[in-house]
Amino acid sequence: MCDEMVRNALREGIKATQITHPFTIDAGVLLPDHLHCIWTLPPDDADFGIRWAMIKRYVTKQCGPELKREAWMNPSKQKRKESTLWQRRFWEHQIRDENDYLKHMDYIHYNPVKHGLVETVADWPHSTFHRYVRQGIYGMDWAGVINEREPESFREL
Repeated sequence: MCDEMVRNALREGIKATQITHPFTIDAGVLLPDHLHCIWTLPPDDADFGIRWAMIKRYVTKQCGPELKREAWMNPSKQKRKESTLWQRRFWEHQIRDENDYLKHMDYIHYNPVKHGLVETVADWPHSTFHRYVRQGIYGMDWAGVINEREPESFREL
């Protein structure tokens, strides 16, 4: 999921979706086999599903032929005309308060370290962490190295 073709298609799919179904990406991390993000939708609009469907459809059309895995095409995927790039579902959580927001921001940015992909958060290029470093919200050394104890607040997520 981190190769250039998928990153570009994902970026373009998000932009195309935002034209008709606006949202902002507050935080995000793209990992080899999944992604995490926090979105803000317009007031009185909680339709995450249509946005994800549009983004997934766009990326699948752009990358599907190159990434299709026939061995993964089970009868259910064939019946629904699904690709092998995306899982059917997504997990959503409505942020309850500022503390919940900050815990999820940290969880997202720490995820590449949690999965053993890098030793420090700053080493992972496909993350909004770098945007927040430029804004002075995180320091480049935030969350330290992989051998440190995982921040306690992440255990609840």
